[in-house]
Amino acid sequence: MPSSKLPPVSLTDEERKTLLRWSRRRTTAQALALRSRIVLRCAEGGSNSEVAAEFGVARHTVAKWRSRFLSDGVEGLSDEPRPGAPRSITDERVEAVITATLEQSPPNQDTQWSTRSMAAATGMSQSAVSRIWRAFGLKPHQVQTWKLSRDPQFVEKVRDVVGLYLDPPDNAIVLCVDEKSQMQAVDRTAPILPIMPTTPARMTHDYVRHGTTSLFAALNLATGSVITQHHRRHRHQEFLKFLKAIDASTPAELDLHLVCDNYATHKTPTIKNWLLQHPRFHVHFTPTSASWLNLVERWFGELTNRKLRRSAHRSITELEADVEKWITAWNANPKPYVWTKTADHILDTLAAYCQRINDSGH
Repeated sequence: MPSSKLPPVSLTDEERKTLLRWSRRRTTAQALALRSRIVLRCAEGGSNSEVAAEFGVARHTVAKWRSRFLSDGVEGLSDEPRPGAPRSITDERVEAVITATLEQSPPNQDTQWSTRSMAAATGMSQSAVSRIWRAFGLKPHQVQTWKLSRDPQFVEKVRDVVGLYLDPPDNAIVLCVDEKSQMQAVDRTAPILPIMPTTPARMTHDYVRHGTTSLFAALNLATGSVITQHHRRHRHQEFLKFLKAIDASTPAELDLHLVCDNYATHKTPTIKNWLLQHPRFHVHFTPTSASWLNLVERWFGELTNRKLRRSAHRSITELEADVEKWITAWNANPKPYVWTKTADHILDTLAAYCQRINDSGH
């Protein structure tokens, strides 16, 4: 029986519905759900000791929420504001930092704002500026490079290559072809230290060069598999050898559509004559300064990130053998890249970007 000294807890229908909803909803904070169950049990006539034993909490906890409910109702079950210093940076000052970051240059002739220069200009601390930049995703220290193609046939070439990607011809293979030149066989001056708890893998900044090689690659658009050859040089002679390797590695009854860049070795008279003698080869050139259109560049990125960046090799032969092992593993479970952007989407995006440049006055 509850003590006669305990004030009774009586609930209105609305309060009971609210407490029941809070105690049952999965999205309700567990602390609020427990408080709701405590008050509901107190309303049934349970004493502080009985309710505490039933829910496995301290007796003073039950007394606290009983008292809070009696004085403030269901609103009293929410946490009170914690003590602390009041907010000192107003919305207007936050807006001033954002506006200065986006629209103004530092007064000291720097090319971009730093937390130090912005703090000096606004009278805030560096940590406050840093928090504002993080909250709004501003990174003045970063810059991305880009280059617009000046190819007079840019539109036609984009439509040609993207058309191949989105609607490949029947009875044909689409191959994205390029060379990854100047692959360096480098060895660190000290052994690479493995990853440890709380510590990343570590390698020396300096290294010893042991020569370079070039990797010729043809990425199959449909399957993601690659045909590759290593050559110490990348002249038209090496490119011709690679074309012959592609010819030998693909079914003779299928046409071959090759996406290539405008490198001079791809257009020499020797290459042109060989292509004329092999009419199943159809070459599609990407626009100048538009290597992003060639999907094999994406595969070269995989090779760099997953194999070359952290590798060490004492000779070109060792490098080539290591890369070949990685390529064999890739071809055992290839993953094709899926092109999704239409030519119209690409051209519209570039047109809008060019308009922004013109409007900026540059």
